Amino acid sequence: MGGDLRRYPGGKGANQAVAAARLGRRVAMIGRLGDDEGGAILRAALNADAVDTSHLLTTDGVPNGVALISVDSGGDNAIVVSPGANARLSPADVAAAGATLAGAAVTLLQLEVPLETVEAAAKIASGTVILNPAPAPTKPLPDALLRNVDVLVPNQTEFATLTGHDGPIDAVVAAELAGLLPSPAIVITLGAEGALVVVNGVATRVAAPVVEPVDTTAAGDSFCGALADALVGGASILEAAQWAVRVGAATTQRHGAQPSLPTRAEVETLLRP
Repeated sequence: MGGDLRRYPGGKGANQAVAAARLGRRVAMIGRLGDDEGGAILRAALNADAVDTSHLLTTDGVPNGVALISVDSGGDNAIVVSPGANARLSPADVAAAGATLAGAAVTLLQLEVPLETVEAAAKIASGTVILNPAPAPTKPLPDALLRNVDVLVPNQTEFATLTGHDGPIDAVVAAELAGLLPSPAIVITLGAEGALVVVNGVATRVAAPVVEPVDTTAAGDSFCGALADALVGGASILEAAQWAVRVGAATTQRHGAQPSLPTRAEVETLLRP
């Protein structure tokens, strides 16, 4: 038996877009919504955070994507995704938004849309390309995609899948395995343990603030949004990860997906003892 059902705006792409927007960045989202109540709710939520939704298409006769999330008493979650309209986002949709992709300082990609669409976006984007390979892929990603990715941001499970590794991942293992992937920078998220930044065969651990999580939903998404925010501002990848672990930790202090995403001013407030 579970607790009360709560409904919040979410979706990895939408969460990451809102995360970057709340940190003060100008953000546009490319995607597809269903023609149902869920689609209308998500569009309104993105508009409320000043995310440009001109390339967010409504798909007739198709339900909106939905994530069913269970959260345990320790704040950890398990997620099942029904892609809905997300699965209809096509390379042609990406091409139609080519000017936006070409003009973006950072393009942030996820795997809740078809892989060929992600590949098309990474190829068109002219700025820094970040790929969050989530939900976890079932097999290694094509090198052709990863060669167009400047910063790869997997969690431990996703990194293990991408490299074929079976076992714990520490700094030494991460540095060795990163050489199997063509992306020049890899940031492995470690949850409460922070992150590992791997560049040029050197892995650096970035510690996260110690917090008592209420709900870890969207913490990974806020990490990605904060990473993009910092890189747009000219930070190094290590500096960006140091900011991102703080934003991710602050996100765990509130319930829900998008409702938990902090503004820049809220990050420090939420991390106070």
